Amino acid sequence: MADAQDPALAEVVLGRPKNPAPDATCRFDQVEEPVTIVIFGVTGDLAGRMLLPALAALYAGGNMPENFAIVGASRTDLNDDTFRERMRAALEAFGGVEPKTWEGLAPRMSYIRVHYDDPASFTALGAALDALAAEKNLGGNRIFYLAVPPTAYEDIAVNLAMAGLADETKGHARLVIEKPFGRDLSTARVLEQALHTRFSEHQIFRIDHYLAKETVQNILMLRFANAIFEPIWNRRYVDYVSILAAESIGVEHRASYYDHFGVLRDMFQNHMMQLLSLCAIEPPSLFEAELVRDEKTKVFRALRPFSTADLAENLVLGQYASGVCAGVKAPAYLDEEGVPGESLTPTFAAMKVYVDNWRWQGVPFYMISGKRLPEKRTEIAVQFKPVPFSMFREIFGDHIKANRLTLRIQPDEQVSLTFQAKAPGPMCLRSVTMNFNYYQGYEGPQLPAYAKVLLDCMLGDQTLFWRQDGVELCWKFLAPMLGDPDPGRLFLYKAGTWGPQEAGKLLTGHGLTP
Repeated sequence: MADAQDPALAEVVLGRPKNPAPDATCRFDQVEEPVTIVIFGVTGDLAGRMLLPALAALYAGGNMPENFAIVGASRTDLNDDTFRERMRAALEAFGGVEPKTWEGLAPRMSYIRVHYDDPASFTALGAALDALAAEKNLGGNRIFYLAVPPTAYEDIAVNLAMAGLADETKGHARLVIEKPFGRDLSTARVLEQALHTRFSEHQIFRIDHYLAKETVQNILMLRFANAIFEPIWNRRYVDYVSILAAESIGVEHRASYYDHFGVLRDMFQNHMMQLLSLCAIEPPSLFEAELVRDEKTKVFRALRPFSTADLAENLVLGQYASGVCAGVKAPAYLDEEGVPGESLTPTFAAMKVYVDNWRWQGVPFYMISGKRLPEKRTEIAVQFKPVPFSMFREIFGDHIKANRLTLRIQPDEQVSLTFQAKAPGPMCLRSVTMNFNYYQGYEGPQLPAYAKVLLDCMLGDQTLFWRQDGVELCWKFLAPMLGDPDPGRLFLYKAGTWGPQEAGKLLTGHGLTP
């Protein structure tokens, strides 16, 4: 007779599944081939705050190859030693670095001064990279990370190509760019033409760091690896889906950029659309980059187009006025340094969209994002339909609160399911919530979001990156909303509130109605 403690018996009879050891199944891939990572704009905020700490994390975790180099490139006049000093200071400012990690990174760092609009600078860059590769046995694999303003993308891409640095005869050459990918459909296509001067689509990695967040990647796992969710993830059982990306900060030091783009271009064209696609996507046959991106593209194609006539019913735009946020007085957007006094740039948007396909027909997707809201929070809520008939109506009435699945992305990463249960004692109904904290009980390896996307760049995995057709489809969808709003349709809201009161009609039932 089988022992009651036998794992197989426990799994079948007691419902206690065997959990594989984390180190056996949960490993990040290690880059095996040598690589040179060239960071343009290396003296800027993005490189110091995100890229250098990410590379340090990859090195400390053993994910980097034995031979690699980090080459800084910018217009600042530095030498190798002063460059390393600046990078050490940046790492200390943004979380610190272990002495052993720095001792391994420092010798692999060097600097080359480059003027982005000067073809001769790129010829010199190519010669320097060839010399470094020969000296350090780095081979021909190169990644060019454009941590620069979007206005410099075209110059750098074209000059890299003219200098022969897009050539892949000696190894891969990959170009990494950050959003925004253009300012509208026409500028996105101009950028695409510049990038494709010599770079092919498989060489271009368009980063959306939201996709590297663990709980964002978990959306597909939750849906397609669990039989209890996928059968009800459709129009028959889902009432609506809401996607919230709230920020408590204002424009800070980014006024010159933000006033040119606003919330629709800054958040909706990329982050919000990616979250929408993961919620609505059909299951690909395999979890492979092109198959996943094919399914995302189908979602973007199925978005119900907006017309200028129905914008007022489906879109509310706002701009923050002065108020109190996190207990601190906050200025109005128009009073922020660098913002023109007559600016009509929206800092808040609430949008209702529909995905016109078999799975989602008639189900509204609410997308809300804004600055100077009460707290920093990103989450997706799947609101299920109420029970069709209440056998408890004589006890509780006709209305029973519907179930809700909430996927919290930041700041605390968790999944919660709200459902109805009997309260202890008398016959009373109450809402209860089951919470899953994403990191509870997990002791395996972890990487910050930027480390994950850099690792994927080195491995050549484009699953978490935008493809050009998806970029263009999203710009096309947003096109009717991108002009300056009618002053009468740009509603003010106090800093520290959930947006303008006019958004209430659109968001009724969402739970965050202003």
